[in-house]
Amino acid sequence: MKDLNYQLKWLCRNNREGSYATRCNREHQLTQIADQLYELGFRRMTKHSLKPKHIDALVKLWTQQGLSPGTMKNRMSNLRWWARAVNKANVIARSNDFYGIADRQYGSTGTSKARTLEQDKLELVKDQHTRMSLQLQAAFGLRREEALKIRPRQADEGHQLRLKASWTKGGKERTIPVRTEEQRQLIEQAKKLAGNGSMIPGHMQYIQQLRIYERQTANAGFSKMHGLRHTYAQNRYLELIGWEPPARGGPNHTQLTPEQKAIDRQVRLAISKELGHEREQITAVYLGR
Repeated sequence: MKDLNYQLKWLCRNNREGSYATRCNREHQLTQIADQLYELGFRRMTKHSLKPKHIDALVKLWTQQGLSPGTMKNRMSNLRWWARAVNKANVIARSNDFYGIADRQYGSTGTSKARTLEQDKLELVKDQHTRMSLQLQAAFGLRREEALKIRPRQADEGHQLRLKASWTKGGKERTIPVRTEEQRQLIEQAKKLAGNGSMIPGHMQYIQQLRIYERQTANAGFSKMHGLRHTYAQNRYLELIGWEPPARGGPNHTQLTPEQKAIDRQVRLAISKELGHEREQITAVYLGR
């Protein structure tokens, strides 16, 4: 193993910042970046060698490869993490604009990514913890990792669920309202199943239950279950504003009056926070624009 690859691997594994999935993605991307730097001719690098010329060379390569702005921004985020971890944050400009990386475009592609839990397929999921995780994803718009790590008894505050930072992407605590009797019944079922624990059985680790989840959902014919969050967001939009979102045939932004646009923005911001985001802009992915 090349020196840089080895050092970045252990830099990642000795730092617990972020969720398990975030740390795995970071290690994978930095390994890929180390390989690219080697191929670009930087053969004697260590984790402390990072310089502006390396960033410029990588951005030029990614541009030539035709990577999307979103992919490039994700890689820049991991480069900045590396720079901070070795006290060299100043080698990378704070703004991606400096490198000519375009803004990520959020918007409907014309095809809704929403998914539902078909009952006949759900019945084919034999692992009860996986089945409950899927139902929690659909009912509360949870990410997969959150639906596995959630401790229902701890999360339940009556009128809302409070997701602890250690369960969520990026370590951001958030709350999700409990609005319906169906949600309340599901929470009680989840509490009964999990006891004082999570949707990961006590004798298993997260990665083991994740593999079971992946196998069980695939065998049942489920795919792209992140789409359950799209359905949650679209249902919440209809509930809060009174008309369907553009992704489901509702009026687009240009068709709204100024007053409706103001309400639309407030509703989108509320949904964004329920989903664990900070920006209203990202709701275009779920709702269209």
